[in-house]
Amino acid sequence: MRSLAAPGRSVLMIEYYDGQKSVVARKGYASVGGFQAVSATGFKVDDKTRLHLFGLEPCSGEMVNRREGFAGSCDDFAKEQLAIKLKAAKVLYCRAFASEQGAAIQDVTCFGYYHYPGTLDAIDNVEEHLVSLGALRLSKKADGAFLRPDLVAAEKIGRGGFGMWADARVKAP
Repeated sequence: MRSLAAPGRSVLMIEYYDGQKSVVARKGYASVGGFQAVSATGFKVDDKTRLHLFGLEPCSGEMVNRREGFAGSCDDFAKEQLAIKLKAAKVLYCRAFASEQGAAIQDVTCFGYYHYPGTLDAIDNVEEHLVSLGALRLSKKADGAFLRPDLVAAEKIGRGGFGMWADARVKAP
């Protein structure tokens, strides 16, 4: 990771885990322009690889959030919020299962290192922030269980009136 770090560059490190929770491979990327959101739940790493935030989805249709000055599609709102998180992060650290290694679109969970001058540095789970901000909601399995039960508390925060949940038309999936 240190070899990728340089002033003005964003760094991404992906660690691939096996079923025993052991790291089997690592892959690093550096970008001068940062990593770009390409959808509500995905971002481009390079011409061959995109990462998908596993277990999350935007609301469907249109939404209005007067407090944040947004009116438009749920997809656009989520993509805008993801772009903000990606741009602010100096380092992104993502985890994926070994089976994702080499895939064009990889399901991941990511953490960002954020440096805000004059304050403490922060390391935050990207998905947790997007869900608690109401930019995304949790996806469900066919049986109705959440794909990411670890983020239920974050969605509860978001449902308090943030992001998509500020629009009365948005219903649970």
